[in-house]
Amino acid sequence: MALHPVLETVTARIIQRSKPSRGAYLAHLEAARVKGVQRGALSCTNLAHGFAAFPANDKLVLKEVKKPSVAIVSAYNDMLSAHQPFESFPRIIKDAVREVGAVAQFAGGVPAMCDGVTQGQPGMELSLFSRDAIAMGAAVALSHNMFDSALYLGVCDKIVPGLLIGALHFGHLPAVFVPAGPMTSGLSNSDKAKVRQLYAQGKATREELLEGEAKSYHGAGTCTFYGTANSNQMLMEVMGLHLPGAAFITPGTPLRDALTAAAAKRAAQITAQSDNYLPVGHIVDEKCIVNAVVGLLATGGSTNHTLHLVAIAKAAGIVIDWDDFNELSAVVPLLARIYPNGEADVNHFHAAGGTGFVIRELLDAGLLHDDVTTILGKGLRAHCGEPFLSEDGKGVVWQASPLESGDEGVLRKAGAPFSADGGMVLVKGNLGRAVMKVSAVKPQHRMVEAPALVFNSQEEFMATYKAGKLDRDFVAVLRFQGPRANGMPELHALTPALANLQDAGRRVALVTDGRMSGASGKVPAAIHVSPEILAGGPLGLVRDGDMIRLDAATGALEALVPSDEWCARALATADLSPNAVGMGRELFSMFRASVSAAEQGATTFPLPSPIPTTVGLHDADPVGNTVPGSDEDYSMKKEA
Repeated sequence: MALHPVLETVTARIIQRSKPSRGAYLAHLEAARVKGVQRGALSCTNLAHGFAAFPANDKLVLKEVKKPSVAIVSAYNDMLSAHQPFESFPRIIKDAVREVGAVAQFAGGVPAMCDGVTQGQPGMELSLFSRDAIAMGAAVALSHNMFDSALYLGVCDKIVPGLLIGALHFGHLPAVFVPAGPMTSGLSNSDKAKVRQLYAQGKATREELLEGEAKSYHGAGTCTFYGTANSNQMLMEVMGLHLPGAAFITPGTPLRDALTAAAAKRAAQITAQSDNYLPVGHIVDEKCIVNAVVGLLATGGSTNHTLHLVAIAKAAGIVIDWDDFNELSAVVPLLARIYPNGEADVNHFHAAGGTGFVIRELLDAGLLHDDVTTILGKGLRAHCGEPFLSEDGKGVVWQASPLESGDEGVLRKAGAPFSADGGMVLVKGNLGRAVMKVSAVKPQHRMVEAPALVFNSQEEFMATYKAGKLDRDFVAVLRFQGPRANGMPELHALTPALANLQDAGRRVALVTDGRMSGASGKVPAAIHVSPEILAGGPLGLVRDGDMIRLDAATGALEALVPSDEWCARALATADLSPNAVGMGRELFSMFRASVSAAEQGATTFPLPSPIPTTVGLHDADPVGNTVPGSDEDYSMKKEA
């Protein structure tokens, strides 16, 4: 199947836009490579420290400096149900790696916070910045220079993007991502949403609410709705960084353990000492990033990835923006309906055909690049499989993903999608640029024109709602929620209240510089408004009563205020000092001071810059000729 012309156009534009920074990045990778195993560059004292605590046989392998050493970088903790299963993974990994003659070392742990626990709490203001802290934690783990490849154990919201950003800063090393899998299904998502709305109306007690939540989140594994955590898992498969079909196998099962062992062996088999060297910095190229955006859109994934994918791409020297998302969304069909865009959970999605089904359908429709490199080698089509236990019950075998969906209410073919577009649009106007997810918003609610009600915190909004003062048509303008102001927390607490008002016949919408992770659901919401007020953004010019137009069809995000009056207004201010101290927020002041705009990934890391000429490597050739360390140069070396 020929590539869709929009896919070709967007990819070519990204390649051209990224040439200087991508060339600089690849030159960094080439400079980091050494002949032989990485630890061969260490002194005897360094190396002795590195294997001092190891068992005799592993120590001997490390001492000989011939066989690869695999780093384990883990986000294990007991606070995240999704990450608790990682407690047992290092032993499985170490045993599996020994079987192929290598050694695995637990290189380091990274912080991992649960957004479910911190939701609506002060700790949520650390959440987005934890992504960059995780990347730095991964860098610390790998800075010992003992390792020839790495396994990254992570699942949830900021953790996988942070681990991948860290991995890309060590992009000369192969990277295999290892999931833990979702918990088994509990209370249905529709029943969970119902009890939340009843509680917001005062018609359910706190005890009833807690009982419903406990039945939803009831065991080890990832939460089963399709939020950022499970979007991460889908993306790792579409980007070729997981073993095929690994994402949605439940923890504590023989197949889960067999997949973990297989991932460990694969990490040992693709190092620079092998004939199949697959460094992550070359796997994650422009086509891989475009594939990730397409996969996100086709499955109705989390809007958080309009930040995270930008930051991940940036770490690899690739520049993408919301125009790229918007143009791809217009041609990528929606193939899955998973809560909050439907009733099913990820276990149901996997049973209906899963990620392998989606990848195959998109490839056959010309909407994914097949000519990419993955941890399996050349070609994304190798990831259209479903894993099963081998006959002896110890290994993994893959079968082709089913040709037909097991449930067309959950998963469909590209020729008969739920909708012809990806349900994520860019809206813009005199209020700035923002992302709007409409895949769960009914057509009659996709345009709202109503007076503004301005709030400076979600607590202020909720207090007004509980006082019964929001029984009218309005657009809630929730400001000072951007990365510079308070770390850009998620605002899930607003969803039940806004949904109740919409159900009561009110025309309501949300406009905010904060995040919603797609959890706005059926309520129209323009989120990530950029630039934020602290960067001079016009959201600070809105006043109560201004008519606001939010229109997904035309892409409008406008305050209908005469231009002379608009230009004469001063930006609003707010006392943000309460957001600066307490629950560790003072430790993150450097992040708030240096963070980029939301559309630039809301990250504190810059694009790669050229290596100083004293190192002896060349910057990217501005006319696109092959340079040392480039993807073309790497491909030619592999073929040779």
